[in-house]
Amino acid sequence: MELKYEFYIGASTKQVWDILITPEGTRQILFGSVLHSTFEIGSDYSYIGPGQDGDETVHVYGTILAYEPEKLLSCTEHAGPSYRENHAEFESRMTITLETVGSCTKLTLVNDQWTPDHPSFESTKASWWMILSNIKTLAETGKTLDFGW
Repeated sequence: MELKYEFYIGASTKQVWDILITPEGTRQILFGSVLHSTFEIGSDYSYIGPGQDGDETVHVYGTILAYEPEKLLSCTEHAGPSYRENHAEFESRMTITLETVGSCTKLTLVNDQWTPDHPSFESTKASWWMILSNIKTLAETGKTLDFGW
């Protein structure tokens, strides 16, 4: 099982990278969550923000597999403990690559290596479109999308 998305964004790779990595960026595209990590290969990361468990809800966590600033981020992914009691049993891999194409950035996201019968696969198909559209809109306009929540 693999999900693959390619977006062309009218912004520099640095602008897109900052949206993906910095607290200011992730708060805007990931519903108030901040990415916590040292970004060393093999280190842990987590997206923490408002949710079912209060302001410090762990939404997604895993291990950094590859990291090259403004070019590549790859990691394992688990849904946070408030989503599933057996959250550690279900894993996938997320890889984001950025490359300059003319004056644009090509963002490629591949979400693969899903644990068989992963319960989040179907919902993730829809949520990636929303997150990636939000990244593109924020990078190009400085504003995020209003999903009505």
